Amino acid sequence: MRRTLGLVIAAVAALVLSACGSSSPDTATTSTSGTAAAQAPLKVGVSPVPHAQIIKYVADNLAAAKGLKLEIVEFSDYVQPNLQLQDGQLDANYFQHKPYLDDFNASKGTKLSFVAPVHLEPLGLYSKKVKDLASLPQDGTVAVPNDATNLGRALKLLADNGVVTLKDGVGTAATERDVTGNPKNLTFRPLEAAQLPRSLDDVDAAVINGNYALEASLNPSSDALVLEKAEGNPYANGLVVAQGRESDPRVKTLVELLTGPEVKKYIEDTFKGSVIPAS
Repeated sequence: MRRTLGLVIAAVAALVLSACGSSSPDTATTSTSGTAAAQAPLKVGVSPVPHAQIIKYVADNLAAAKGLKLEIVEFSDYVQPNLQLQDGQLDANYFQHKPYLDDFNASKGTKLSFVAPVHLEPLGLYSKKVKDLASLPQDGTVAVPNDATNLGRALKLLADNGVVTLKDGVGTAATERDVTGNPKNLTFRPLEAAQLPRSLDDVDAAVINGNYALEASLNPSSDALVLEKAEGNPYANGLVVAQGRESDPRVKTLVELLTGPEVKKYIEDTFKGSVIPAS
């Protein structure tokens, strides 16, 4: 009886030791996996101008000293960078302002988080046919962005400069239905933001996002008929991640670099007022 009891105790002890022993590799694997993730390149989706330029400056001049590796993926539209971030194909993106992101989350059901503002690209009105607002023709056509946030922003820019009048209090939520005064009887042609520079040959003027103006070799500070003011402007472009990834150490490091004095000086020296640091 004593011999049988001893064998049972020994078997139980062996099982306990085996269980304890098996937990060590799992723990080690988890720890190693976490370390590997922290050391992996951060894959960031960007628009070519100026976002890719700014990120490349960080990658080439600042990231290594902080132990950060960056993989940069360029996009020519405003939709895929968010969809791929939601799907996990990207770790972060940098191309949009928070009002656009809020509208995208609401309309597409995505769960993306705005982490930090980096810079402002003033929206401007451009034309190949007229040199000033007063020369906009009667019954002319003005192209505007077709996404909800930038459409309202474009109409507010026109209203702030006396081209149209909007319903009281509508602000940047305006649509064409909110235009209450249109002395020149202008027609508004909503287009994808990326198409706006190409539309200049076909319309009398176009309200163009700053990044697409720069890509088309337009200088916002000198070529725009009118330009948004930076003061109190909520449309700073910034870094975005999937919700729950805000505390990723690589993301925190990138935010530190993008909002630091070196990047601020780079933006000021490179873009000379066409792109403005957020802080």
